[in-house]
Amino acid sequence: MNEIPPVFVFSTGRCGSTMVSQMLNRHPDILSLSEFFSAVGLSAFAGKKVTGEHMWRLYSKPGKRAEIIKRESFSELLYPFDDPASRFDAATLPPIMSVALPHLTDHYEALYDELERFVHAQPKAWPRDHYQALFTWLGERLGKKVWIERHGGSLLMASRLLRQFPEARVIHVFRDGRETTLSMSHHPPFRVALTLIRRARRRGIDLYRILEKTQNSDRLTCWMAAVQWWGLDLDRALSESLPLPEFAEFWSNMIETGHRAFGHFGPDRRLDLRFEEMQEDPQREARRLLEFISPELGNETWLDEVARIPRPTPSKFAQLGPGMQQAVTQACRPGLQRLGYTC
Repeated sequence: MNEIPPVFVFSTGRCGSTMVSQMLNRHPDILSLSEFFSAVGLSAFAGKKVTGEHMWRLYSKPGKRAEIIKRESFSELLYPFDDPASRFDAATLPPIMSVALPHLTDHYEALYDELERFVHAQPKAWPRDHYQALFTWLGERLGKKVWIERHGGSLLMASRLLRQFPEARVIHVFRDGRETTLSMSHHPPFRVALTLIRRARRRGIDLYRILEKTQNSDRLTCWMAAVQWWGLDLDRALSESLPLPEFAEFWSNMIETGHRAFGHFGPDRRLDLRFEEMQEDPQREARRLLEFISPELGNETWLDEVARIPRPTPSKFAQLGPGMQQAVTQACRPGLQRLGYTC
């Protein structure tokens, strides 16, 4: 697990990054961590040394994410909490059980119990060291050679994650922002995220910049994690009509946030994966993906298998009226130009 440097898959979300996680998860040597840091949330890095018991609370204590799940199910959720035979329901579902552990194994509840014993036994340490120990243990437990973490909207966390893991490399997955915008507008977590951003903006707070801060940011974001839900009406956030151009601006701001975090990386440390090119030639792009992670992981059987995963997707943006197309394109323009799209 220590010979191949770890990798983060960064994206805005709703752009094919879940598909990339599914592809990586089929490789016998890759520990594909899906929705791990999104489950842990803004309290991921406490800014001080903490115990194993503290870390286990982050992994296991249900939060507001479970409240969203209770109201609106979404496709990334892997734990069958509505199955009567399942140990947890929507109210008690541990954060790492919603996606991360079921993504790794069909025996996720047994792995959860093993993980609890391992995490509780860890001495007081910096959060980064706890995560490194956890990922190393999971890799050894499941016979993997490298860990790769991906979660939706991870561009907002890119600066913090790369500060914590300076040895990590980056795979940036992206899609035409106009299509991504429409997908975001129907997706519960992104509707809640935009509501939180709008509420903070009304109070003169720029959440994008706060998440990028390098000084005192861990304590500040832990404070944000505690107060962001105060007074938030989830039912209203999930049902009210939010303007499409605001989702487009949200997308573009995330692209710019990611560029500031890793736009200066060279090709040895950053791979760009365009969703449309993965659809056009999935085997070529899968080969690029694997060679970037490590040439020693070459596996033709894997390439043949995962090349069947990407599928053409009809344009939803094309179904909008001309006026709305123009408004969404204008709001997306900075991000589109940054990524080389015609607009």
